[in-house]
Amino acid sequence: DVGTRTIGTTTCDAGWAFASPAALIRRTKFTADKAALVAMVQTQSIRGLVIGLPLNLDGSDSPRTQSTRAFARNLADLALPILLWDE
Repeated sequence: DVGTRTIGTTTCDAGWAFASPAALIRRTKFTADKAALVAMVQTQSIRGLVIGLPLNLDGSDSPRTQSTRAFARNLADLALPILLWDE
């Protein structure tokens, strides 16, 4: 969950049945935020990312949605599957 001040993370099992809270990353600059995510990916053997997409109730984009899409695009070089999921 990408917020303006924090990035909330969870991990789940391979069958997508159980999710557990993980690190809360305090946002600073994007490079530091990305480095914290990369460290988590490496230490926990993460195989993909699901990023919460805050759509409006009518399914349209908002400024927050656009920011989240930009964040996901900037992670594309991680060579991991990235799924944007409506919150």
